[in-house]
Amino acid sequence: MRDLRASDADRERVAAVLGEALADGRLTLEEHSERTSRVYAARTLGELTGLTRDLSPEEAQPILVDDRPVSVFFGRTRREGRWVVPVKLPLLALFGTVELDLREAVLQRRHVVVDSLVLGGRIRLIVPDGVGVSVTGRTILSTRDLRARPAQDGPTVEVGGTVIFGSVRARAPKRSLRARVRGRLGRGR
Repeated sequence: MRDLRASDADRERVAAVLGEALADGRLTLEEHSERTSRVYAARTLGELTGLTRDLSPEEAQPILVDDRPVSVFFGRTRREGRWVVPVKLPLLALFGTVELDLREAVLQRRHVVVDSLVLGGRIRLIVPDGVGVSVTGRTILSTRDLRARPAQDGPTVEVGGTVIFGSVRARAPKRSLRARVRGRLGRGR
């Protein structure tokens, strides 16, 4: 996962965190200069993640490379921003809600699996246009609400595992009024 190529936007995010650390006095000018040169030389996400690790807590990192299981007990947790979605993501929700926002996420492969165990909880997926969602796991006295807008050959997020007395909901972000009107006019032709 750490071998995924970094984009210019990834480098700029890390450089911004370093700039804030310099302004706050958490980095000297020399440290900032050395780390910034490493940012622009970095080719992979793994090379970028270590440059800000000591400057902000894990959840505030500009790029999150995290393949730990997502779990919640009687509460709510959310993964969002720029993060790498592993090929298989374990998820546990006991009477709680897990929200995975994939709009800025990097899928490690075109097909990723959320291996879930949900009891009385909810899984909420926010996926960008073009990403499909399928539920292949067992759902017992549970609901599915899949409103993604997949592309024909687009990536897929598969929700596997078991959901008991829970729900799985996937949706694409709301489109602007202009996009909705264009979509309706395009269908009428």
